[in-house]
Amino acid sequence: MKEASGELNMTVVTIIAIAAIAAFFAAVIWPNIQKSLNNQWNVVNKNVK
Repeated sequence: MKEASGELNMTVVTIIAIAAIAAFFAAVIWPNIQKSLNNQWNVVNKNVK
């Protein structure tokens, strides 16, 4: 029973770690990527017109 409990705890820790990384990506990294893409898109559109 202790082994099963240990595996469950490790699964919970893994899920929490993945959620924390996803939250960090969504809050910090993605806005920077989106801003960069928008800036590049605006430069391309200005050159086309």
